[in-house]
Amino acid sequence: MSKILFVVTGAQHWTLKDGTQHPTGFWAEELVAPYREFVAAGHTVEIATPGGVVPVVDQGSLAADANGGQANADAIKDELDTIAQLSAPSDLSDVVLDDYAAVFYPGGHGPMEDLAVDATSGALLTSTLASGKPLGIVCHAPAALLATTDDQGASPFAGYRATGFTNAEETQAGLADKAPWLLQDRLVELGIDFQEADPWSEHVVVDRSLFTGQNPASSGPLAQEILKAL
Repeated sequence: MSKILFVVTGAQHWTLKDGTQHPTGFWAEELVAPYREFVAAGHTVEIATPGGVVPVVDQGSLAADANGGQANADAIKDELDTIAQLSAPSDLSDVVLDDYAAVFYPGGHGPMEDLAVDATSGALLTSTLASGKPLGIVCHAPAALLATTDDQGASPFAGYRATGFTNAEETQAGLADKAPWLLQDRLVELGIDFQEADPWSEHVVVDRSLFTGQNPASSGPLAQEILKAL
């Protein structure tokens, strides 16, 4: 089988509108559920972060109320602890796209802080799109698409149908008023044909080789759609 690259945020906080730092990282379910799907199908997952920094999990994503109960929360933490490469990720700048059959971006608020302005990630996204390889991006991770603009502000992703964490979900999560910008708004400004479903519902959008999921619950179904393409 083939190798799949996970590009994971290295941010430990998200800078809010008032300048305060909101603790964050990657969202557990959005990494664990796709990882589980890909590995079960016989693929190898490799992890890269900006600068090769060890990523941190958003502690909120390990809470009982974020996982349908304490038992599920404990199970996802145990599963996360088995992914050894999270402790020694590759440096994103060392990634060779030809080595991978697909690329996947888990979310969490972390990408709003680092991947949204990371030129190396932006170049990888642009190259992956041009290659036609499956590109999966979930929840807040489409913030990374903001780094794909050229000198004129144009992105190769403009015109694609896609989804991501919605304004309604950010509002219900209690962070919309504090956010320096909202993901849905920025993606629309980028030229994305944003597809919004009911808050917190499973929602996957596939447009050519671009696979996007709206929220944590969409991450497993998103991986399943990518597996069909592989």
